[in-house]
Amino acid sequence: MWHWVSEGFDNFQLDIVGFLAILGEGSVLANAQVATLSRLIYIPRLLPAPHAFLRPTRPSKLAPSDADVAGVYSGNHKRHVNHLAHVLLDGDSMAAYEVQCVEIKKISNAPPVKAKTRGPLTVVLLLGCAFSIGLLALSIVKKDGMSLLATGLLSILSSIIGIGNKWTLQLVSRKVSGGAPQGDVVIRYPKGGFHVVKCSEEVARELYFAPEEIQYRVDQPAVYRLISLVGTVLLMFGVIALSNATVALQIAWAAAYILLNAAYWTVAALPQRVHWELGSFKVEKQRLEGGEAVEKNATFTEALWKVIVFTKSTKWVALGNTAPQTQAWKHWLEEAEAMAVDAGVYCEDMDAFGDSKVWIWKVPDWDPRSALTKYMRLYHEIGA
Repeated sequence: MWHWVSEGFDNFQLDIVGFLAILGEGSVLANAQVATLSRLIYIPRLLPAPHAFLRPTRPSKLAPSDADVAGVYSGNHKRHVNHLAHVLLDGDSMAAYEVQCVEIKKISNAPPVKAKTRGPLTVVLLLGCAFSIGLLALSIVKKDGMSLLATGLLSILSSIIGIGNKWTLQLVSRKVSGGAPQGDVVIRYPKGGFHVVKCSEEVARELYFAPEEIQYRVDQPAVYRLISLVGTVLLMFGVIALSNATVALQIAWAAAYILLNAAYWTVAALPQRVHWELGSFKVEKQRLEGGEAVEKNATFTEALWKVIVFTKSTKWVALGNTAPQTQAWKHWLEEAEAMAVDAGVYCEDMDAFGDSKVWIWKVPDWDPRSALTKYMRLYHEIGA
């Protein structure tokens, strides 16, 4: 059984290295769309789980997130929030019954939305390129033809993937100016948190209600499938060549893929915001008088009341069935709106020079929980 020990490692094959080349699909797919938006996607390099990009069809839109989006004045409604809007405000960080109010402005003459060039995805891309160059040099020094072939095939594969998946983003803007209602939006997340967004109708349409259009450089499906076929063939022959490389090179390959997978998993755990260049949108926080930028609440009723204070309206509530459709809630909403409409708002300087300002919304002296309890008791008593 231990006969191989006396013969050394000359006949010892690390066939598992071929499997390491195709592991890590989850970490690669986590940022696949923003990665293929960058022009750096064409650089030859080692890429974990390249088969994740060799799909029969490509996504036609950016992945949305679960949330209920309602236009406060426009009447628009969607049951998901667009990807970029979700990234811009980091909806995943919202806890239960939290309320945040922000104003989003579009900055004129700002660069378009794109993948961040100086970001974590660029670091892992350059790391894969460095490993590719290092393995290429090591294969030449060790005179390992199979490793040299594997390096070439698997590095070229990443460029083939870039050609087939490179795309550009087209945000739909409002074609007609003037005559549009204010574009304020309320976003309700599954946990019960709320984002109130003060913005123009143009910004609301661009971020929340118009589709995010993906325009692939290779737009013919037949050509893309041919590219995917070529990529699949390169992957198969690359793995076969890798499994026949010498032990020393296989160990080097194994180390490279282990480090690459660790790097991609680390990047996948980072917030999506760090991968996008969203400088064309300016986000300014607003708050309630006596409160913080993030309002924490113990109940849904308190959270809804503060959203009504920010919006001065309850018409949006019915769009997404935000509140129960009962007589008690109907009268509570009417009273909440009446109390909120008369509450004022003022601007406060945040520094001595007046360069930083924040809008502060006054909160009426009204107990939303007691008011709701009153109406529930009333309609329970009369059997409504």
